[in-house]
Amino acid sequence: MANEQFDVTVIGSGPGGYVAAIRAGQLGLKVAIVEKDKRLGGTCTLRGCIPTKQLLMSAHVYEQMQHAADFGVQASGIQLAFADVQKRKEKVVMKNSKGIEFLMKKNKCTVFKGTAKLALPGKVEVTGEDGSKQTIETKSIIIATGSVVRPIPGFDTDGKQVVNSDHILELTEVPKSLIVMGAGAVGVEFASVYSRFGAETTLVELLPRLVPLEDEEVSAELAKSFRKRGIKSQVDTKLEKVEKTDKGVVVTGKTSKGEDVRLEAEMLLVAVGRMPFTQGLGLEGTKIKVEKGFIQVDEFQQTGEQGVYAIGDVVPTPLLAHLASKEGIVAVEHLAGKNPRPINLRLVPNCTYCDPEVASVGLTEAKARAAGNDVKLGKFPFSASGKARILGEEEGFVKIVSESKYDEILGVHIIGPHATELIAEACVAMQLESTAEELGNTMHAHPTVSEAVMEAAEGVHGKTIHI
Repeated sequence: MANEQFDVTVIGSGPGGYVAAIRAGQLGLKVAIVEKDKRLGGTCTLRGCIPTKQLLMSAHVYEQMQHAADFGVQASGIQLAFADVQKRKEKVVMKNSKGIEFLMKKNKCTVFKGTAKLALPGKVEVTGEDGSKQTIETKSIIIATGSVVRPIPGFDTDGKQVVNSDHILELTEVPKSLIVMGAGAVGVEFASVYSRFGAETTLVELLPRLVPLEDEEVSAELAKSFRKRGIKSQVDTKLEKVEKTDKGVVVTGKTSKGEDVRLEAEMLLVAVGRMPFTQGLGLEGTKIKVEKGFIQVDEFQQTGEQGVYAIGDVVPTPLLAHLASKEGIVAVEHLAGKNPRPINLRLVPNCTYCDPEVASVGLTEAKARAAGNDVKLGKFPFSASGKARILGEEEGFVKIVSESKYDEILGVHIIGPHATELIAEACVAMQLESTAEELGNTMHAHPTVSEAVMEAAEGVHGKTIHI
């Protein structure tokens, strides 16, 4: 097997790597894929997107059951069986991983288990768990090794009192109280999960608002929603120290105004950032350029080494599974001579699966104005949506940012029911360079939450019907 000549070798089987391998197989290329984990799927499948969203779903069902009487359904004795929540999570993760194994076989991709190291030109060395070595001969290489949790000085995790986003997926019981350090997507998602499971939850964020990459109005709405749910937020605050106690942890820090902050809880979740994983890849001495840990690539994902590409979390684009997949496709089609279209990074959707959900694509209002656009806005609240009322999920809104000259949609921002699904419509509209008028004129079925997108688009020109 090791003496075979492959057209492309993919290092890493996450959503960037396995998608790249499948596309290469579809194009008739001879493909090898190397994975150091025992299971295929990478961080997203095994320790990220999939298990996290399953926990969120379980939390959503648990909360809905407690409000069943609001829908005329009498239910009593509702209890959280956390061990069964974890079992379901594992079952879903395993099924997804097995699905990827099937897709590798279907597309005739040869899987090598072990740690990969570049041996340029044209070779990849694979070291197995038992220390055995194999050399893969290959025309092209795609680095898709993903990212790992970034360690924060002074906040060393132990998997018990101080945990990271990997640890918290494997808890055997729900903590009575939880401090979440970082209010980006990871932080607010886990705050949503464990607060609904019964943990007294406090979010601490260095920047002035929750989900700081989102539109300011979305951040304000999420903070309001969290307050209603009993989730406390401490923004504009830098945590400086954590001390372990018999009861849990004490964290101390200061606000931007210099005020002292002291918080106590049973557990601290450090949910601040990830970093590229390139350790042991053998990049030293190659023409592959690395800046701040990220591999530098061109618009076709090519590195400085001929025939070597990099995709996903190891390159300096947003660390998102769906973007990694598209980068993998671009890399494969380019090495296969198919002349692919480079990715438009302005059309990458962001999705946060907290409760209420948050999703966006394109420019925020502030960034659109900073870019010199004459901005026009349309906004529609879910409180005026018949379907949202039926669901009992009336928080939030759809906000459309457009510019007045051509009526081009510059950005769409959603907080509310099914926001992470609704954003796809905005992605299609912006991909096709739709105007706000065209989107508003597009008939939407009633009653659906998607009508809120139509009404927000109509609102750009003052034509909203239901407010």
